[in-house]
Amino acid sequence: MKKQIHIFFTALMFFTRIPCPKWVNHAPEYLNKSTSYFSLVGIIVGSISAFVYLISGLLFSNEIALLLSMVASVWTTGAFHEDGFADACDGFGGGWTKEKILLIMKDSRLGTYGVVGLFFLLATKFLALNEMPLELTALVIVSGHSVSRFVASVLIFTHPYVRETDDSKSKPAANKMSLNALVMSAFFGLLPLVFFQDYKFFLVLIPLAITKIWMAGFYKKWIGGQTGDCAGALQQLSEVVFYLSLVVLWKYI
Repeated sequence: MKKQIHIFFTALMFFTRIPCPKWVNHAPEYLNKSTSYFSLVGIIVGSISAFVYLISGLLFSNEIALLLSMVASVWTTGAFHEDGFADACDGFGGGWTKEKILLIMKDSRLGTYGVVGLFFLLATKFLALNEMPLELTALVIVSGHSVSRFVASVLIFTHPYVRETDDSKSKPAANKMSLNALVMSAFFGLLPLVFFQDYKFFLVLIPLAITKIWMAGFYKKWIGGQTGDCAGALQQLSEVVFYLSLVVLWKYI
């Protein structure tokens, strides 16, 4: 149990800015196993974002409350996954070989593809959330964060990490996952969907599966596997697909 607590706090330290006990560090032994709590971290980040949304909704319009909730989630993670999405946009947008794509993604500077990609990503996320029924928006936010992280963990499970050097901070958490770790990620990732109390909401897993399969195939074609930036990009894209899928469910099913 003590080891699992250590792994959980390692995941929390790696994926967020939430303060952790001083005895927690980035030891590779624990980082390699931290993805098992990836979805649980999503529940925590989503809960913080949902809490800010609910409190802000008492004072401001729904639009302002949503913006503040998005700011809260970005601040909590340090824009960890948004950065991965932007790097992936730059890498695959500007590179035409595996080596060039990986080199661009490693560059900390933000390029045009990354800026444009982030703009449309965040705008779509905001507009989709604004379409949600007000009484369910908080639950949707929590669910979006957890389910999207589960999808990213599936990518880590199915595709190899392709960087040949050890100088990427994301490598330990982007390595091969065990089946037990994937099952744990699935449990926490899908848990919030139960609280909708309507199993039709599990239909969102279909477009999410399509998203994962398509993105994984794209990554495989160009670089032969995945990196931490690829997993982060898939998490962000899956979160948006989740929100858009719910909009369709509410309108047409």
